[in-house]
Amino acid sequence: MDLRRDVFQAIADPTRRQIIDILSDQSMNLNAVSSHFEISRPAISKHIKILTECGLVVIRREGRERYCSADVRKLGEIDQWLNRHRKFWNSKLDALGDFLERGIDSNSMED
Repeated sequence: MDLRRDVFQAIADPTRRQIIDILSDQSMNLNAVSSHFEISRPAISKHIKILTECGLVVIRREGRERYCSADVRKLGEIDQWLNRHRKFWNSKLDALGDFLERGIDSNSMED
């Protein structure tokens, strides 16, 4: 079964978000990344694999070592999605605010 992964799936897990945070400052080999967590190295490898499939982590070989680094450009997809919803909800909340102000104004005129 071929699973299609996306950036939203990648950041759904707190461990993967923490890996992105760690790797956004510097590239590290897998052992160094694993040293930040209480879970096994194979478990971290699985998280790294998902992040790599989603394009959030890039692996580069240097001799026998594999270094991981974050590529946060894909997080822009999340920002674009949030902006669409932010605009929608801001317009709805502005309309609600206008409605409530009109209600308050008409109530104060009745007093």
